[in-house]
Amino acid sequence: MSSAKGPPQTSEELRTAILARYEDLSKRLQQIARYVLDEPNAVALETLAVIGDRAGVQPSAIVRFAKAIGFESASQMQKVIRDGLIAGSTVLGYSERVRQFSEDAAARDSSRPGDVLAEFVEGNVLALNNLRELVRADQLREAVDLIVEAETVYVVGFRRSLPVSSYLAYSLQQLSKRTVFVDGVGGLTRQQIQSIGADDLLIDVSFHPYADETIQAVQTAITHRAKVLSISDSLVSPTAKPATLALQVKEAEIRKFRSLAATMCLAQALVISYAFEITRAQAAPAPRKRETKRRKRALGSL
Repeated sequence: MSSAKGPPQTSEELRTAILARYEDLSKRLQQIARYVLDEPNAVALETLAVIGDRAGVQPSAIVRFAKAIGFESASQMQKVIRDGLIAGSTVLGYSERVRQFSEDAAARDSSRPGDVLAEFVEGNVLALNNLRELVRADQLREAVDLIVEAETVYVVGFRRSLPVSSYLAYSLQQLSKRTVFVDGVGGLTRQQIQSIGADDLLIDVSFHPYADETIQAVQTAITHRAKVLSISDSLVSPTAKPATLALQVKEAEIRKFRSLAATMCLAQALVISYAFEITRAQAAPAPRKRETKRRKRALGSL
């Protein structure tokens, strides 16, 4: 499945091409696609043998994947990703710091509470710094606009995503945004989401292994033509791939425990940005105020 337009020339073009063709790839090539999207640093800097081992595939499958995207070879794909990392040197630095952090943590292997705390702080600082590179300003702007324009915001997130989804629902309700928290109490997830409509927005928070309830909520929202804002660890996760907008978060994993610091930071940024947006609307000149009031009545928000 080669591209008639030639291979992607930049890492952003590569990301777009993978997302566009993901559904047409075989399961094995989808596995590689996800690894390329989630771990560009490793793909750019490691050998095919190392990449294959980490992705759980044969090196020859990586070559087939590169050709399916339009490249003549895997090394050509790696160069495109590497050039993108060099252009954004902070991302390359993040990859190196994470590798060094993991090696240092393994060498220390201390169970003293003070050392454990220091380890978690350091790992989360790295993840928070990387968040600025993963989520672009225009994506945040689009995400806030989706919240502003929605008549009702539905929020869903289970298992370890629950603290973030409950924070989002609580904070939006505090800002007088019409919000439905899909918590699934009593096994009522389907009933809680079934009233979502074309003027509404579903915000889902989901990480691997993805909760079936969250996947079903996303599918219901799409069936009802509602917009979906997905916060996920992969752009091709079953919740992010079909979303209107997906924001990717790479959390720190320390001693096999995955943090939520970066995800909570992103959730707070969305809520505070929304608060600023409605404050500006309220302080707008009279003509704009009238328009804002009409829009509020129509949307049933503030």
